[in-house]
Formats: sequence, structure tokens, C-alpha cells
Amino acid sequence: MFEHDPPDLTTKAGRKAWRHELRMVAVRPRRWGLWLLTLGFLLLLSPSAFGVHAIFGFSPSLLGIVLMIGALPLLIAGALLRRRYIRGRLMTVRGE
Repeated sequence: MFEHDPPDLTTKAGRKAWRHELRMVAVRPRRWGLWLLTLGFLLLLSPSAFGVHAIFGFSPSLLGIVLMIGALPLLIAGALLRRRYIRGRLMTVRGE
């Protein structure tokens, strides 16, 4: 699955490269999940904080809950993809 050398975690530059490599794994699902979660939280707070009581005929609290529930699969997918990447990448270290 991985054709390149295992990460060198003994040097500072190697650890920095490994952190950068991990940040690049599953960027889109994590980013979309965090945006949806933030937007859902703001919509959940909007009736009391901003006095908004209807958006296109729907309650902002209901829309916020729907967005936050929609964010969960994206955040879980991002975590699982990252875990899968780490396991696959470190398997090359052990030689299995």
C-alpha cells in the first residue's frame, strides 16, 4: 500500500515531517465536519442570541441539530481514515 520509506521519528525534522504528513490525511471530511458543526452550533444558539425565530419556515434550533448530526459522520470518517493511514504507514516500519 505504501511505497515510500517509513517515517524517521528519531530526528526533529523527521517528527515535523510526520506531523505535516498526518495533517494532510482526510482534510476535506474533517474540514467540512467542523464547518457543519460550527454552523449548527451557531444556529442552535441563534434564537436566544440573535432573535432569529424562523429560517425558510424552519426553526433554527432544528436546522442546527440537523447540521450537527450531519457533521458527525464526516468527523468519524476523518478519524477512521487517519487511523487507517497511520496503521498502514507504520506497518511498513515493522515489515509486516
